[in-house]
Amino acid sequence: MTGSLLANALNLLYPPVCQLCTKQRAEAADGYVCSKCWTHVRFIRPPFCARCGLPFEGDLTTEFNCTNCHEMELHFTSARSAVVAKSVVLEAIHRFKYSNALWFESFLGGLLVREAAPVLAGEKWDYIAPVPLHPVKLREREFNQAALLAAQLARVTKIPLREKILQRVNPTATQTLLTRDERAANMKNAFAVRKNLRLDGKRIVLVDDVFTTGATTNACAQALRAAGAAEVCVWTVARGL
Repeated sequence: MTGSLLANALNLLYPPVCQLCTKQRAEAADGYVCSKCWTHVRFIRPPFCARCGLPFEGDLTTEFNCTNCHEMELHFTSARSAVVAKSVVLEAIHRFKYSNALWFESFLGGLLVREAAPVLAGEKWDYIAPVPLHPVKLREREFNQAALLAAQLARVTKIPLREKILQRVNPTATQTLLTRDERAANMKNAFAVRKNLRLDGKRIVLVDDVFTTGATTNACAQALRAAGAAEVCVWTVARGL
């Protein structure tokens, strides 16, 4: 189906109105997000932590690591996010993940691609891998939001997508109400690289929807590094503050 035919089909299923404010016109090609809601999207710009991407206010011009990174044993080289996790972006992510609002995939994936693709284009990466869901959670949700976002980034960057590298082997509790230390403990041994797979010398881009404390992506990176990956960088759509 061509892009125009797909857009027409979607417009038959969903009215051409912004699915966030429900007031302004927005079509499938816009990700069903209107221009007014777009003004609430806050892209992350320097200065930010060189390790985890946490944005800072001010006029810092030299590279620095934040306190959070100094206190953690990190297994990824760097983590970057496209936008701040607040306002319309956070609502879109929550509805995408928990309310089956799949029409937000284009909007959220577009944010990730817009910021990550130019950076990755100047570097050499072997694979893009999404943060996996546990099989029980995947059956409940019927899709992995990280895998959908990773697929968009892979199509644009031409970096091979490898969805099955990582497995979530423990059904962890939700991270939402946990502290940083509790999140790290919750994620301990939660992920493993597929049996008998070696990643010797591979450089891997790990993709997820939101980076908060980094506990989830750090646990994934630890598993990848243990299987021989030379380097892991993290890209997410949004960054919690």
